[in-house]
Amino acid sequence: MKQEFSIPSLAARIATEADAYKLLEQLRWTDGAPDVCPHCNAVGKFYFLAPSDGTEARKTRTGAATYRRLWKCGTCRKKVSVLTGTIFHGSKIPVRTWLFVILEMCASKNGVSAREIERKYDLTAKSAWFMLHRIREAMKRGPLAAALSGTLIADETWIGGDPGNMHASKRIAQGAARWTTQKTTVLSVIDKASGEARSAVVPNVTAATLRKAMEQELAINLGMTTLHTDSWRGYVTMEPALAGHQSVNHHHQGEYVRGDVTSNHAEGFFLQLKRSIDGTHHHVSKEHLPRYLAQFDWMYSNCKATDTERMRRLLRQVSGRRLSYRPLVSG
Repeated sequence: MKQEFSIPSLAARIATEADAYKLLEQLRWTDGAPDVCPHCNAVGKFYFLAPSDGTEARKTRTGAATYRRLWKCGTCRKKVSVLTGTIFHGSKIPVRTWLFVILEMCASKNGVSAREIERKYDLTAKSAWFMLHRIREAMKRGPLAAALSGTLIADETWIGGDPGNMHASKRIAQGAARWTTQKTTVLSVIDKASGEARSAVVPNVTAATLRKAMEQELAINLGMTTLHTDSWRGYVTMEPALAGHQSVNHHHQGEYVRGDVTSNHAEGFFLQLKRSIDGTHHHVSKEHLPRYLAQFDWMYSNCKATDTERMRRLLRQVSGRRLSYRPLVSG
């Protein structure tokens, strides 16, 4: 039986930075050694280079002490470590801190704020914010993810505040009329059988926009999909492209469930999403909202797994997810 981690048990397991490196290698790689070269994608022999077993610090070329162990790829001859080509690449934050924060992210249903990580782990606000965004980057759906089909539940919501709630001086400075909205539209689709959630930011909820987002951003095979929605006419217009479409009428008939037709799964997802943004993060900009959606999609899709299993699954998909600070803040 695999060990289940809590914060105290994880602290006991990784008492030193050397222990943290070894645990990360065990969680990322099948046999605690590289499987695939992050430089050339070769699957072959790797040669262990570090002069010790990792329990003692070694000197880097700059003279700094490190417990990071190295291998050399037998194909491209480049050096490889457990951090190479991952969200950890180039980070000066200790691996122990990374593992603690990842466990917290995987165990917190409402998410963890950057300010909380800053206080608890003695980081700067900038480092904590960047760290959490890199973890969210690993939670994104991969480009080779299978297309969704079958019975899917779709709905849309709006994230953000209304100008009517702003102070008049700020509203005037931004040129926002009291009766307009600055909310961001989000489309979410949930697989009724597997419970997988996929979300995307969309400019509007017209039929053309919804169809394009479903096919291109959410990777949905519409021809093999039966869609369950509310009575929004945009979905009705999409019916020729679908295998089937059934809806419930919230507004005029007060209907939320009819047999096995309902949009309550999406409503529940939105409830958790908005509770987390309002209560934990307080404000999320439109530019960074897709990465927060990826986080809550991933948490919802893996909600039946234990905290430790979610941590293992996340660490298996950190490769190839490098995120630099400059592109992140450039807009």
